[in-house]
Amino acid sequence: MNSGDTAWLLVSAALVMLMTPGLAFFYGGMVRKKNILGTIMQSFIVIGLISVEWVLVGYSMSFGPDHAGIIGDLSWFGLRGVGLAPFKDYAATVPHQAFMVYQMMFAIITPALITGAIAERFKFSTFIVFTLLWALLVYNPVAHWVWGIGGWIRNMGALDFAGGTVVHITSGVSALAAAIMVGKRKGYGTENMSPHNLPMTVLGAGILWFGWFGFNAGSALAANELATSAFVATHVAAAAATLSWVFAEWLHRGKPTVLGAASGCVAGLVAITPASGFVEPLGALAIGLCGGVLCYSAIMLKGRFGYDDSLDVVGVHCVGGTFGALATGLFATTAVNAAGANGLFYGNPKLFLLQLLTVVVVLAYSFGVSFVLLKVLDKVMGLRVSREDELMGLDLSEHGEAGYNW
Repeated sequence: MNSGDTAWLLVSAALVMLMTPGLAFFYGGMVRKKNILGTIMQSFIVIGLISVEWVLVGYSMSFGPDHAGIIGDLSWFGLRGVGLAPFKDYAATVPHQAFMVYQMMFAIITPALITGAIAERFKFSTFIVFTLLWALLVYNPVAHWVWGIGGWIRNMGALDFAGGTVVHITSGVSALAAAIMVGKRKGYGTENMSPHNLPMTVLGAGILWFGWFGFNAGSALAANELATSAFVATHVAAAAATLSWVFAEWLHRGKPTVLGAASGCVAGLVAITPASGFVEPLGALAIGLCGGVLCYSAIMLKGRFGYDDSLDVVGVHCVGGTFGALATGLFATTAVNAAGANGLFYGNPKLFLLQLLTVVVVLAYSFGVSFVLLKVLDKVMGLRVSREDELMGLDLSEHGEAGYNW
């Protein structure tokens, strides 16, 4: 066991945990004043809910002993057998529980990302049930496929360094299913639904950018050269995407906005996530530049498809995660990570095809399961609050409190 590696992984776990409150600020500032607490609560409650689920069954399902490449069994139920000695198959130089708690933070933020698509109208009770079932039926299996020992995508050789597929594609496309199923907000397209507190959103974006260093560089699972490379790639891509989004918006709409800068940095962070441990700085720069423009374009096209993705989860996380996974198949090089593979631009078209297959399968599986799950919950519990409660705002109608006293 290495004390430096252990310290870095524990710090990284704390950084990733901070991302979920950061996401609460990022989303909270973008909704109307009457819904800020309801939006923050959706992120905050996930920390408690998924932490308990992860200890009981989530970690075992995601990383436990493999069954047919599809799912881990429950032999690590309640963290039985997950002790303080290293588990060499995942992280040979840190306590097994350090790896477990680090992965817990990924499992927490992933369903929290979905909340941006259903903001201002989703029933809190249904949200809790949906989040728990979604973790069991979508996140845990996909995490096992991609990262678990014996997982079929891992065995196939596809790459996802820090969660472009596992985190961003699953949540982004599930957010699309949720936005379609829950329907548009009352007054969507006719009433002013602009963000009520952009400084809060920028604060959230800054916290996300800061925490993302633990998300990506921490995925090296050691304090080493690879962590440094992933750290640099993460920052370069986020900076490049901030610029490309802002200048695309400036050219398209005539003014550069603060919301655009905040959204651009998140788009770049999403796009670089799967590639962060496999690409050189110039590859990260290209991914960030393309990711910012691509995600901005996706959001501008949203209106043509007729769904109300309140806070642009689909355009940033689904589109950005998909692009990042495919870009990994282009820019990955073993010069950065010998345990990875060369991509198309380094003479290996097979990796790009593997990335494409992975993206298609995870998109289809996540959307299909989420859609069916939401359909059932709509019949059993109902997905959205009443018209009166929606007009009142979720802060008062769902939680009996107000974010502001003016």
